[in-house]
Amino acid sequence: MEHEKTVLLVMDVQPGIIDRVENKEVYLAGITNTVAFAHKNDIPVLYVVVGFRANFPEVSPRNKSFQAIRENAAMQFITPQPVVALSEKDVLVVKHRISAFSGSDLDMLLRAQGIEHLVLAGIATSGVVLSTLREAADKDYQLTVLSDLCADSDKEVHSVLLEKIFPRQANVMTSEAWMQG
Repeated sequence: MEHEKTVLLVMDVQPGIIDRVENKEVYLAGITNTVAFAHKNDIPVLYVVVGFRANFPEVSPRNKSFQAIRENAAMQFITPQPVVALSEKDVLVVKHRISAFSGSDLDMLLRAQGIEHLVLAGIATSGVVLSTLREAADKDYQLTVLSDLCADSDKEVHSVLLEKIFPRQANVMTSEAWMQG
């Protein structure tokens, strides 16, 4: 595995979203172990969080997904932070849409570092993981999806994506298999 051109993206593992994970403690332990592996092997870790300015000027009234956040004045999205502590080498990327690329500087950061391979983990499988995978594939990144570090409130959709859709554009494996690979 060529680590110097690989990055681990931990997406939307933040307050307001992490509570959607059924077994949060096990999920977070998996994230923590995988991040530790990445750090040990000099693989950059980028945390992608969804966030907005005060009064949510980025949220269009036509955006059904984010309008609910705006209406509930979900303050945890004003100064978003991941629930996992960042090291001094980690990078925080704030996005304003579902995909990690839309409304963020992610692509610029990846290209500036010569990154070619994205390893994806995040909440939700049918949200940020799907949208980011599709856009990254269109941008010609090599992709790996860590199946056990993706979570979705809809188990059926989660399974279909991991078993039938994602393998068309990515290697899908557990975090353990990735760390051993």
